[in-house]
Amino acid sequence: MVKEATKKKEVAKKAKAPIEAPVQAKAIVNRIRISPIKLNYVAGLIRGMKVGHALTQLAFSNKRIANDVRKAVQSAIANAENNHNLNVDDLIVSEAWVGKGLVMKRMHTRARGRGARILKPFSNLTIILREKGE
Repeated sequence: MVKEATKKKEVAKKAKAPIEAPVQAKAIVNRIRISPIKLNYVAGLIRGMKVGHALTQLAFSNKRIANDVRKAVQSAIANAENNHNLNVDDLIVSEAWVGKGLVMKRMHTRARGRGARILKPFSNLTIILREKGE
C-alpha cells in the first residue's frame, strides 16, 4: 500500500515537467523624470520593431525622452548578448511598457496668499527583447 502511494507521487512528479520559458533579455529604468503618457508615446514607437530599426527611430526622434529610451534599448541589447548569448541581429523589441512612478509635489505661489500645486511625475520603463524565431 505504501509503495503504491510513493509510485503515484513519482508519476505525478514526472508529469509536471518544468516548462521552459523563452529566452528574453530585459532592461528596467526607474524614476525617469517625465510623465508616463509622454513616455508611453515614445515606447509605442518601438514596440514590435527589430532592434536596429528601433535604435534608428529613437536616434532621429524629436522627443526629449527618446535618448533615455535609446539607452535602455542598448542596455537590453548588452544584456541579451552577454547574459543570454542571443544573436543581436535577430532581436526584436517584444514588449515595452511604462509604469507610474512617484510624483513630486511642489507649490507655486499665487495672488492674495494662495498657492497652486505643481505635480512633477516620474515613470518606470521596462523593455523586453526576444529573438525573432520564437
